[in-house]
Amino acid sequence: MKLLKLAGVSLVVGVAAAALTMPVSAQTAAPAQPAARQLTLDQVLQAVRKERGESSAENKQREERFVRERNNQQAELGRVRGQVAAAEAEATRLEAAMAANQDAIDKLDQELADKQGEFQELFGAARSAAADLTAQIDKSLISAEFPGRSAELSEVAQTDTLPTETQLRYLWETLVQQVTEQSKVSTFTADVAKADGSAEQREITRIGPFVAFADGRYLTYKPAQSQLAFLSRQPAGAVLGAAKAVENAKGDGFVRGFIDPSLGTLLGLIVETPNFRERVDQGGQIGYLTILIGVLAFVWGVFRWFTLSSTAGTVKAQMRRPKASKSNPLGRVLLAYEGVQNKNDTEAVAAALDDAILKEIPKLESGLNLVKIVSSIAPLLGLLGTVVGMVITFQSITLFGAGDPQIMASGISIALMTTVIGLVVSIPLVILYAFASGAANRITQMLEEQAAGIIAEHADGRR
Repeated sequence: MKLLKLAGVSLVVGVAAAALTMPVSAQTAAPAQPAARQLTLDQVLQAVRKERGESSAENKQREERFVRERNNQQAELGRVRGQVAAAEAEATRLEAAMAANQDAIDKLDQELADKQGEFQELFGAARSAAADLTAQIDKSLISAEFPGRSAELSEVAQTDTLPTETQLRYLWETLVQQVTEQSKVSTFTADVAKADGSAEQREITRIGPFVAFADGRYLTYKPAQSQLAFLSRQPAGAVLGAAKAVENAKGDGFVRGFIDPSLGTLLGLIVETPNFRERVDQGGQIGYLTILIGVLAFVWGVFRWFTLSSTAGTVKAQMRRPKASKSNPLGRVLLAYEGVQNKNDTEAVAAALDDAILKEIPKLESGLNLVKIVSSIAPLLGLLGTVVGMVITFQSITLFGAGDPQIMASGISIALMTTVIGLVVSIPLVILYAFASGAANRITQMLEEQAAGIIAEHADGRR
């Protein structure tokens, strides 16, 4: 590249020199320019030769460097191939040694099995017993009082060699301890996990492997953390009271308490069992609507029942007073009689009394039909919720299939709980309506009896 470039320069310089030697007429000549350096052809030739010599030397150096590097690469390749051959030889030697060692191990295992004889079956039973006992104590409440017992048992259960005398003795002692502690009511101090993840020491009362409680609240054992924790939802008040009684028991005698024979399963179900508020929530909007109108109707029915009971008392009081009063139905009926008692027509008196009683009946029965209607509507709303819940259930089955019952749980909950809510609302309202309407009927009956007596007296007085 340098040679070509220099030749181009020489050609340009030569052309320029030739141009400078050409004659130029005086008329067309440009103004005089500064004289430029002129190169001869010999100088250009010398420059070309010099550049070519430099390029040849550089190329030769490059070739020599390539040759040296090639020789080095060949030497490195030979060294690496030697290492590979040595590694392969070593691998072959190790494989042969491993095969020889495996043969020796097999012979020793066979010799050990022959020498163990009947003890092999005995130690197999010991390993099996250690595995079963480890699984039992890992989940047992007793391990909260005696932690760390399963480490050595796990070693016995997983070992391929014969257990030592110490290991067998520890297995036997741990088994006896587990059996003994199952019949004890023990009190000890241990860490109890708090809701924020920290732990604090509490005095724990344990009844065998069945239940444990502290401060009158039941505990559950978490095998993964080897730690006790309070149940997120405690049992009913009577069960908690029994736990406190066991904790506070002193001296001889017996104290009534509750245990979980399933070793924690039943207490775990308490956490998963919905409470009253959660069951009401399962009814959804239809359930809340049914409860709302039921409460309003019940309050109104109780109010009317007490009002009618009070009215019945004023009617009985009026029966003992000679003077009529407008403050009670019987008094208003008597006032109606006083307006027609001077008439000789008994039928007119009877009609006036009947008319007065008929005016009192709507007042006495006012609002009772509302209670009756709501008591009839509540089961219908429950049936509506059942239909809606079944529709939701079938939609879930259509979308997700029937493989997972939890997907259908919401629809089934609505279907069942709305029916329950409707019946729970309806039954008290029916009973309340019966009492209230009975009170109204008794007042009406007293009015009719008094009216019949007045008519009889009036007819006897006119004879």
